[in-house]
Amino acid sequence: MTTRTRGHRLDVLAKAPDPDVVVIGGGINGISVYRELALQGLRVVLAEAQDYCAGASGALSRMIHGGLRYMENGEFDLVREALRERDLLLRNAPHFVAPLATTVPVFEYLSGIGNAPLRFVGLSRKPSRRGAAVLKLGLTFYDIFTRKSRMVPTHRFAGKARTARDWPDLNPKVKCSATYYDAWITHPERLGLEMIRDLEATCPDAVAVNYLAAEGTDGDALLLRDRIGGREFRLRPKLVVNATGAWIDLTNRRVANLVDAPGAGALPRMIGGTKGSHLIVRNPRLLKALGDQMIYYENQEGRVCILFPYFGNVLIGSTDIKVDTPEGVHCETDERAYMLQSLRFVFPDIEITPDQILYTFSGVRPLTNAAAATTGQIPRDHHCRFVPEEAGLPFPVMCMIGGKWTTFRGFGEIAADQALERLGGRRRVSTDRLAIGGGRDFPPAGPARERWIADLAAATGIGAHRARALAERYGSAARRLADDFVAAGDRPLAADPGYGTAEIRHLIRAEHVEALEDLICRRTSLAISGELSADLLDELLALLSEERGWTAERAADERARTLERLAALHDVTEDMLRARNETTRAAG
Repeated sequence: MTTRTRGHRLDVLAKAPDPDVVVIGGGINGISVYRELALQGLRVVLAEAQDYCAGASGALSRMIHGGLRYMENGEFDLVREALRERDLLLRNAPHFVAPLATTVPVFEYLSGIGNAPLRFVGLSRKPSRRGAAVLKLGLTFYDIFTRKSRMVPTHRFAGKARTARDWPDLNPKVKCSATYYDAWITHPERLGLEMIRDLEATCPDAVAVNYLAAEGTDGDALLLRDRIGGREFRLRPKLVVNATGAWIDLTNRRVANLVDAPGAGALPRMIGGTKGSHLIVRNPRLLKALGDQMIYYENQEGRVCILFPYFGNVLIGSTDIKVDTPEGVHCETDERAYMLQSLRFVFPDIEITPDQILYTFSGVRPLTNAAAATTGQIPRDHHCRFVPEEAGLPFPVMCMIGGKWTTFRGFGEIAADQALERLGGRRRVSTDRLAIGGGRDFPPAGPARERWIADLAAATGIGAHRARALAERYGSAARRLADDFVAAGDRPLAADPGYGTAEIRHLIRAEHVEALEDLICRRTSLAISGELSADLLDELLALLSEERGWTAERAADERARTLERLAALHDVTEDMLRARNETTRAAG
């Protein structure tokens, strides 16, 4: 695959200042509409002020799901769409997306049977616990919605005795359980990047640049500034798509040069987001209790929580708290306490100690600004809305409001179709059956995949363990990359033999890595998996500094900034990383 350097991408912007569309925001929805428009032959620019998927798109629960509880709000169309998109992702991205058996412990048979209809029609404002009857109804709809293109088994119920036998650590007050299937995603940020990389190979008129910020307007031009090198660009698009999620209102103000103005004038408030926080814990007993399933459970007041295995640890989430600004959100102490308290209700004999919390992460769901008594009643649907003409902008601005990670493709399709209508174009390519990156020609989990991995190991001589790791990270692209890594004299990292020097150099050179945080948090799973140590951080920094030609002072600044952000956003301190040095060394 041809690799464009950052300098080349910026030169394209300078030489072609009149694109059809500029998409502001490189989260999963922005990437999706960028992909959709580029495939229709439009000249499209994607500008992301930070790194791709650095906001809410990197803070998801790692679930690809229909949204079982959304049916209580009457959002049946959303659930139906999400289930369809889930099944498309199982087909189009089998290297990252896989079925996930999900068990719901049930404490009552009839609880919620009266409140659920009231919530559906808006007459009840409080969450309530769902009994077996309500759950059975919801799962029946789940199965009906997917009957024509079913990719996973239908649901089943188990009585008290069977549940206790299968789940001996569950609260003994559980009366029965239901098991159904959704899906999970291993590397969500990589999936977004693979869509960008696909377009680099097939759509020469499409340009995506991270760390490129929208600064405002000047006459008829949109001003963009490269936050790495300082270059400024004046683009004159026919249409701007604001896909900045929880930052949509802030972006509209910035583009309209109203950042410091006392009033927003003709700019309506569009977003009313809620924060979701998660924990990654290393507790062997809890991991063993889960097996290979997710537990989808309710706290005593009815708030839904989840936990499932993730990279050898356990992911626990999430909260749902109204927030006024998306800037700097992190998992607060009371959120951590809430999630651990809810876990004790389901697994009363399993205790999580503070040292077992490896990583925390938070994101702001970009929900529509709505008057709702509880956060759970805010609609989870998605739609597009144009900034009113009274705002006086030199180009129309279409805002992508709402959206779940699961439905990114469908939402991108809707937004692209509205953009095409506005521009007088027409759709010529559909993405519903278009494989993404390494999902192309990659076999589903099972015997065929095992043969594929064995063939990769034999053909390249890299060994079965390394072949499996590359397949999990890159899908079918692992075949080409393994050859490249071997030819480049790949050797294991000293601090983490699971990665090689040639692999890290490839990520830096080919995958838009501009900061150490990009590498450890989004191009790899090193931070979220708890594998990151101080020695590994320094080894990766040395490779990045060499590739970028950084001075020792510049590298020291990068290290300090990365440690500051790890502590502030993920509760990972330098002392924790140093302690992991000893653990890593003791392990061999």
